[in-house]
Formats: sequence, C-alpha cells, structure tokens
Amino acid sequence: MEKKKEQTPAKLKIRKGDLVKVIAGDSKGSQGKIVEVILAKNRAIVEGANMVSKHTKPNAANPNGGIVKQEAAIHISNLMLVDPKSGAATRVGRKKNDAGKLVRVAKKSGEEIK
Repeated sequence: MEKKKEQTPAKLKIRKGDLVKVIAGDSKGSQGKIVEVILAKNRAIVEGANMVSKHTKPNAANPNGGIVKQEAAIHISNLMLVDPKSGAATRVGRKKNDAGKLVRVAKKSGEEIK
C-alpha cells in the first residue's frame, strides 16, 4: 500500500489584517478585516461576516450560557482584497519593489499592499 503524500497548503494572496470584501455566500457584499487565516483548510475568519449562532454552556466567562453570535470561517475563494487606493475589490499580483523584495500589489491600481 502506498503512503499518500501530505499536500502543502497553497500560497494565499490574503493574510491576517487585510481588509477584504465577501463576494459570495450569505454575507455577500460585507467588508471586514481578516482575524485569522486557516491555511490547512484554505479558509479565513472575517470580522463581522458569516455570523453564526453558537449555543454555549454556562462557564466562568458566561455564567448563564445561552446563544452567542460569532464569526465562522469563509473559504478564501469567496473573499477579495479591497484596493487601498480606490476602495474597490481587486485581484492581487506580485511584483519586485525597488529593494528587490517581492511584494503584493493591487491589480486595479497597481498600488502596493502593506
């Protein structure tokens, strides 16, 4: 029996702290910062998008328990980076800057993404 090779996660064009727009799904059109990127599943958690109701048991932080609204992960194919110059959703490219370092650039404006 052959052993399966572990797949290395793909290079993502978005990272933690980026401002993104949701382009598909229930929260389509909403914008928010990326709180966390889950590389293994190609998903990201976006602030204020894809809210789900989670039932919680009583604990020290929440003595009564109950239903808590929180963000769920969204597949990165449903997210698009927001252009820092125009504020529109844009694709991401990569270019070498003056120092010879590879940086991410917005395809719409050519602006470097910090």
